[in-house]
Amino acid sequence: MDDPAILAQSPLARRYSSQILMPRLFAFFALALPASLSAASLDFQRDVRPILSNHCYHCHGPDEQSRKGQLRLDVREDALKAGKSGEVAIIPGQADSSEIIHRIFSHDEDEIMPPPEAKKPITDAQKDILKRWVAEGAEYSPHWAFAKPVASPVPEGRHPVDHFIEAKLHTAGLTLAPESSPEALIRRVYLDLTGLPPTPEDVTTFVQDYQSPKSQEVYERLVDALLASPAYGERWARRWLDLARYADTNGYEKDRERSIWPYRDWVIKALNDDMPFDQFSIEQLAGDMIPGATLDQRIATGFHRNTMLNEEGGIDPLEFRFHAMTDRVATTGATWLGLTMQCTQCHTHKFDPITHTEYYGMMAFLNNADEPDLDLPDPKIATQEKANLARAANFLKRLPFKWPNATPENNAETAFAKWLETERARTVAWQTLKPQKASSNMPLLKIQPDGSVLASGDITKSDTYDLTLTTSEQPISAIRLEALPHESLPAHGPGMCNYEGPKGDFFMGEFQVLVNDKPVKIASATESYSKNNFGKNPANAMQATDGDPQTGWSCAARYGERNEAVFILSEPIPTGAEIRIRMFFGRHYACPLGHFRLSASSDAKAIARDMDNSITALLLKPELTEAEKQPLWEYFLLTTPELAAHSKTVHQLRTPPAFPISLVMRERPADHTRPTFRHHRGEFTQPKERVEPVTLAVLHPFPQQAPKTRLEFARWLMSPENPLTARVIVNRQWATLFGKGIVKTVDDFGYQGSLPSHPELLDFLAVEFVRQGWSMKKLHRLLVTSAVYRQSVQPSVSSLQKDPENELYSHFPRVRLEAEIIRDSMLKAAGLLNTKLGGPSVYPPQPDSVTEVAYGKFQWTPSTGADRYRRSLYTFSKRTAPFALYTTFDAPTGESCLVKRESSNSALQALTIMNDVIFTEGAQALGTLLAKAGTDDVTTIRHLYLRILSRPPDAQEIQLMQTFLDTQRARLKSNDLNAQEITNLKDDLAIPSAPWTLASRVLFNLDEFITKN
Repeated sequence: MDDPAILAQSPLARRYSSQILMPRLFAFFALALPASLSAASLDFQRDVRPILSNHCYHCHGPDEQSRKGQLRLDVREDALKAGKSGEVAIIPGQADSSEIIHRIFSHDEDEIMPPPEAKKPITDAQKDILKRWVAEGAEYSPHWAFAKPVASPVPEGRHPVDHFIEAKLHTAGLTLAPESSPEALIRRVYLDLTGLPPTPEDVTTFVQDYQSPKSQEVYERLVDALLASPAYGERWARRWLDLARYADTNGYEKDRERSIWPYRDWVIKALNDDMPFDQFSIEQLAGDMIPGATLDQRIATGFHRNTMLNEEGGIDPLEFRFHAMTDRVATTGATWLGLTMQCTQCHTHKFDPITHTEYYGMMAFLNNADEPDLDLPDPKIATQEKANLARAANFLKRLPFKWPNATPENNAETAFAKWLETERARTVAWQTLKPQKASSNMPLLKIQPDGSVLASGDITKSDTYDLTLTTSEQPISAIRLEALPHESLPAHGPGMCNYEGPKGDFFMGEFQVLVNDKPVKIASATESYSKNNFGKNPANAMQATDGDPQTGWSCAARYGERNEAVFILSEPIPTGAEIRIRMFFGRHYACPLGHFRLSASSDAKAIARDMDNSITALLLKPELTEAEKQPLWEYFLLTTPELAAHSKTVHQLRTPPAFPISLVMRERPADHTRPTFRHHRGEFTQPKERVEPVTLAVLHPFPQQAPKTRLEFARWLMSPENPLTARVIVNRQWATLFGKGIVKTVDDFGYQGSLPSHPELLDFLAVEFVRQGWSMKKLHRLLVTSAVYRQSVQPSVSSLQKDPENELYSHFPRVRLEAEIIRDSMLKAAGLLNTKLGGPSVYPPQPDSVTEVAYGKFQWTPSTGADRYRRSLYTFSKRTAPFALYTTFDAPTGESCLVKRESSNSALQALTIMNDVIFTEGAQALGTLLAKAGTDDVTTIRHLYLRILSRPPDAQEIQLMQTFLDTQRARLKSNDLNAQEITNLKDDLAIPSAPWTLASRVLFNLDEFITKN
């Protein structure tokens, strides 16, 4: 969109052409100049380390495994040692005698360094720098990013940002550009702080007030109002969600929907509340471990639940859990440390002082968490549930009167008496068999007070449960297995399936009974319910006794409910015998039972019943009170075939509603910690020695007395002693506002990263950020109230000559808006934007073809009503089929942590703004709005420019737009339209709204609209 040829076609944009063309020309000539050495002293960090890092450290750096010739150049003490052949790489003060100088100046292909095959030749200028450095003593200095920042003093009354920026400008013989026009300034600060443009009324009021002597106060009041706006949290949450790799689906092939939008809403609220950034970070990494953790703090841990989840058939869940862990380590390193931690998954970092073992030591801090779904309260749903239960109770009272063709001899009461007699005769007593021991190959089995067993932890594709049971008081002819729900399980159980199959599912391939270690034959089996989630084959209890683990018992679709299977033994088990039960789970996916209980009966005629134990207990009582008969009466009414059609209503009303859930972290118990191993070459299949939690030695030490937990790791990250985190965060905010970071490589503060253009400013901001209580709002206020921020985008001639790349910030940079801000700006200008905060994601309209290739024929059904025009932050994000408009403008897919968005220019972007359905709807809405105003053309044109560009048009623009409108009205009157225009205008073909719809489309498609000036 910055193509000069395109810009030149628009008089509106001519003012911007010079600042696009000229810097590129001067940058080209600057690059063409021959390199020369400065007469000033060399600086190791600025002049020397970048050369060593780019050309030498790969073979002679921290990674011992790939180090060549036993030579290490990133540590001075090692670089001064003699190599294996006796040569000394660096002899301080003796460049001609130093082997490194001999090698880099050599013309012999067998000894020149770097070797030709490395394809990293050192330039002559770089060779001279290294030679001069060795001659001057080969002094090293610590990497700037690993030293704690120290704030330089700022003169009283001076804005710190202006102080540091202007100091460098003064040295270069430059000054700041003049201040932006009030119209450009208000649009800029609105877009930066809220992600939305100002209204015409906002612009008009600000421009009027800004002319007063108290313009600074007027501007600061505006900034404070924007920081207090709910839109602030939404704007900056989108930036954070890039790091969190937020999406509404699991990723990979199946890419099924997940519910994690409550985490997104937590981020918005935390930012709007100006939660201190250290607390903001700690709660996301370990909120569940904070003593007395609140619901919000548990929701916050969704940060690391945003990792992708593979549900493909045949996967090993432990392998993909390992891949999720590597993603979490890399994301943590990128988000809070600005380091490329992923490099050390396979080997010690080849450039930065981070070891392979430290990578897995950092993983160990994060590796002891389970990943449950958290049920969230919802007052509206709870109220509706209460109302439904009341309706069910009233309906239940009327059921007896709905008995078909009732007579005194044949009615509900007489049928109940017969049912009660029959059921008492067939009901057997069960004695709970409380296990003495419960073990498995992987899940943790815990025996509960009621004799049931609750499983937790990791699962595999093939899990085995082994239970040793207490002796029954009587011979055992039947064993009952109850599959029980539990709130800790996926979908409340009874299974632990959380991967390939539906959440809460289980599949028991084999059920074995052993007495004194000898198998007992099972004669028959029944179940209260069975359904196979995969395939058409049945999944009944008897199939769990056939010796084939591919067949078995499953209760698909009845998640969160109790089910049972009863196994009849060929011969009774005598009292006093040791009983062992073995259960095998698996088949094609990981799905063991999560909560179950075993019981015994001496009655060989026992069968499985779809009946709660409380009903069974009442049926076994010889005498019943009227109060005890009531539950039996209700059970009868709800299960008798005669009332099935009516009782269905009661069942529906009693069915618990689906409360919202969010994915969270939960630390494992101390008696079941998950071990972490170093994986050779980063391979899941090559675990080596066990690794204990450890932090990076190059940074501040971990507190000696602190427990090595995820919570303490989070606190270590956010310690004021950490030299990286505050720098990384403030640099990222600077990059968002100014288009590039003080450290250009916002994702890499290591040896391979760029040096800060203004190191004193970066350190001041980092120290001030912590001193001000880690307040993000105070940091943003500090940045946007500076004169540097308020200056014009128009560079001076001197600026173009001396600062062609705007490294010194001699003018404000023009930056293309982010994808979501472009759409939201259009919606607000068109009067369509729905400003509702939070809630489940929505589905704005987009071409049907976008999701056609997604797995499972995913249907994108556009939202209707106001949801169609929610802020882009709330758009449903499907990883394998991202929203087309956002992808066109370089938005992330949510597959991995994204520190910096790229900004590309393509014809597709212009075509999207011109023809995308949402922009077409926006233009139509704005056209109708303008036509209804009933004002003259010039007044309406001015209002149109204020709505879309936040500034009034100049005389030439008014004349051009008037000519355009006249031309379009003539075309419309003569029906001189092409098919695409007719499609885009739809119902707006009628004059007078159509010309204004077309005019709106023209302004939406300007470079100025999608650019922050």
